Amino acid sequence: MNKRYAPPHMNTRSMNNITTNRMELIAEMLQKNPDDTFLNYAAALEYKKDNEIKKAISIFKKIIDLDPAYLATYYQLGKLLEEVGKTKEAIEVYRSGHKLAVEKNDIKATGELSEALLILGDDDDDEAW
Repeated sequence: MNKRYAPPHMNTRSMNNITTNRMELIAEMLQKNPDDTFLNYAAALEYKKDNEIKKAISIFKKIIDLDPAYLATYYQLGKLLEEVGKTKEAIEVYRSGHKLAVEKNDIKATGELSEALLILGDDDDDEAW
Protein backbone atom coordinates (compact mmCIF):
# COMPACT_ATOMS: atom_id res chain seq x y z
CA MET A 1 0.00 0.00 0.00
CA ASN A 2 1.28 3.44 -0.88
CA LYS A 3 2.01 5.72 2.04
CA ARG A 4 1.47 8.93 0.15
CA TYR A 5 -0.41 11.89 1.47
CA ALA A 6 -4.13 11.54 0.94
CA PRO A 7 -6.20 14.73 0.88
CA PRO A 8 -8.86 14.75 3.62
CA HIS A 9 -11.63 13.91 1.14
CA MET A 10 -9.81 10.84 -0.17
CA ASN A 11 -9.03 7.59 1.56
CA THR A 12 -6.08 5.31 0.84
CA ARG A 13 -8.17 3.19 -1.53
CA SER A 14 -8.99 6.28 -3.59
CA MET A 15 -5.31 7.20 -3.76
CA ASN A 16 -4.41 3.67 -4.88
CA ASN A 17 -7.09 3.85 -7.58
CA ILE A 18 -5.62 7.11 -8.86
CA THR A 19 -2.17 5.52 -9.04
CA THR A 20 -3.58 2.45 -10.80
CA ASN A 21 -5.57 4.59 -13.22
CA ARG A 22 -2.52 6.75 -13.95
CA MET A 23 -0.37 3.68 -14.65
CA GLU A 24 -3.10 2.17 -16.85
CA LEU A 25 -3.30 5.40 -18.82
CA ILE A 26 0.49 5.54 -19.24
CA ALA A 27 0.58 1.88 -20.31
CA GLU A 28 -2.18 2.50 -22.84
CA MET A 29 -0.31 5.47 -24.33
CA LEU A 30 2.93 3.47 -24.38
CA GLN A 31 1.24 0.81 -26.52
CA LYS A 32 0.73 3.47 -29.18
CA ASN A 33 4.13 5.14 -28.65
CA PRO A 34 6.51 2.61 -27.02
CA ASP A 35 9.58 4.76 -27.63
CA ASP A 36 8.15 7.98 -26.19
CA THR A 37 10.78 9.17 -23.72
CA PHE A 38 8.42 11.16 -21.51
CA LEU A 39 5.89 8.32 -21.24
CA ASN A 40 8.63 5.83 -20.39
CA TYR A 41 9.98 8.24 -17.77
CA ALA A 42 6.49 8.61 -16.27
CA ALA A 43 6.10 4.81 -16.19
CA ALA A 44 9.47 4.37 -14.49
CA LEU A 45 8.53 6.93 -11.84
CA GLU A 46 5.23 5.13 -11.21
CA TYR A 47 7.04 1.82 -10.79
CA LYS A 48 9.47 3.53 -8.44
CA LYS A 49 6.56 4.89 -6.36
CA ASP A 50 5.08 1.40 -6.22
CA ASN A 51 8.46 0.01 -5.10
CA GLU A 52 8.86 -2.06 -8.26
CA ILE A 53 12.51 -1.13 -8.44
CA LYS A 54 13.64 -3.70 -11.02
CA LYS A 55 10.97 -2.56 -13.48
CA ALA A 56 11.86 1.08 -12.88
CA ILE A 57 15.57 0.40 -13.42
CA SER A 58 14.83 -1.48 -16.63
CA ILE A 59 12.76 1.38 -18.02
CA PHE A 60 15.30 4.04 -17.00
CA LYS A 61 17.97 2.05 -18.86
CA LYS A 62 15.69 1.81 -21.88
CA ILE A 63 15.28 5.61 -21.81
CA ILE A 64 19.04 6.12 -21.88
CA ASP A 65 19.23 3.78 -24.88
CA LEU A 66 16.36 5.59 -26.64
CA ASP A 67 17.33 9.14 -25.76
CA PRO A 68 20.73 9.53 -24.08
CA ALA A 69 20.16 13.29 -23.84
CA TYR A 70 17.19 12.89 -21.46
CA LEU A 71 19.17 14.18 -18.50
CA ALA A 72 16.70 13.57 -15.65
CA THR A 73 17.03 9.83 -16.16
CA TYR A 74 20.64 9.64 -14.97
CA TYR A 75 20.01 10.84 -11.42
CA GLN A 76 16.90 8.68 -11.02
CA LEU A 77 18.62 5.57 -12.37
CA GLY A 78 21.72 6.18 -10.26
CA LYS A 79 19.67 6.47 -7.07
CA LEU A 80 17.84 3.22 -7.78
CA LEU A 81 21.07 1.42 -8.56
CA GLU A 82 22.45 2.63 -5.24
CA GLU A 83 19.30 1.35 -3.55
CA VAL A 84 19.86 -2.17 -4.89
CA GLY A 85 23.55 -2.15 -3.99
CA LYS A 86 24.98 -1.60 -7.48
CA THR A 87 27.27 1.25 -6.45
CA LYS A 88 29.82 0.88 -9.25
CA GLU A 89 27.10 0.94 -11.88
CA ALA A 90 25.49 3.94 -10.16
CA ILE A 91 28.81 5.81 -10.31
CA GLU A 92 29.09 5.13 -14.04
CA VAL A 93 25.55 6.37 -14.60
CA TYR A 94 26.21 9.50 -12.53
CA ARG A 95 29.44 10.14 -14.46
CA SER A 96 27.66 9.86 -17.80
CA GLY A 97 24.90 12.15 -16.60
CA HIS A 98 27.40 14.63 -15.17
CA LYS A 99 29.25 14.80 -18.49
CA LEU A 100 25.97 15.44 -20.30
CA ALA A 101 24.88 18.07 -17.76
CA VAL A 102 28.16 19.95 -18.23
CA GLU A 103 27.76 19.78 -22.03
CA LYS A 104 24.20 21.14 -21.70
CA ASN A 105 25.34 23.77 -19.22
CA ASP A 106 22.67 22.54 -16.79
CA ILE A 107 23.95 23.88 -13.48
CA LYS A 108 21.29 22.25 -11.31
CA ALA A 109 21.78 18.77 -12.78
CA THR A 110 25.57 19.19 -12.72
CA GLY A 111 25.40 19.99 -9.02
CA GLU A 112 23.05 17.11 -8.19
CA LEU A 113 25.15 14.58 -10.07
CA SER A 114 28.41 15.95 -8.60
CA GLU A 115 26.96 15.64 -5.12
CA ALA A 116 25.81 12.07 -5.79
CA LEU A 117 29.32 11.16 -6.94
CA LEU A 118 30.94 12.81 -3.92
CA ILE A 119 28.58 11.04 -1.52
CA LEU A 120 29.65 7.73 -3.06
CA GLY A 121 33.27 8.70 -2.57
CA ASP A 122 33.97 9.08 -6.27
CA ASP A 123 36.29 12.05 -6.07
CA ASP A 124 39.00 10.60 -8.30
CA ASP A 125 40.78 13.63 -9.77
CA ASP A 126 42.08 11.51 -12.66
CA GLU A 127 38.57 10.99 -13.94
CA ALA A 128 37.06 13.75 -16.03
CA TRP A 129 33.45 13.24 -15.03
